[in-house]
Amino acid sequence: MSNFSDSLLSTHYNCPDCGHDGGFRSRPRSLTERYLLPLLLLRPVRCGRCFRRDYRFIFTAVRERLTEVPRPLSMTQAEATTRNVA
Repeated sequence: MSNFSDSLLSTHYNCPDCGHDGGFRSRPRSLTERYLLPLLLLRPVRCGRCFRRDYRFIFTAVRERLTEVPRPLSMTQAEATTRNVA
């Protein structure tokens, strides 16, 4: 139990599963996470390596969320419109 509380109270993020030090802010999933966690000075955080999600104090240093990058299409737009599909 002390290991969890030590990791929770730390100002530097370390994943409890894989030990990676790169954490990212995670989107709140529910109303509880959106409105109750900030009252408790907590926020959802996701590990950058194993993607484990947990809660950390707002004072823990983590990176901002990654921006959504559009993925390249396998076909160009012209190929998609001229392709015959049965």
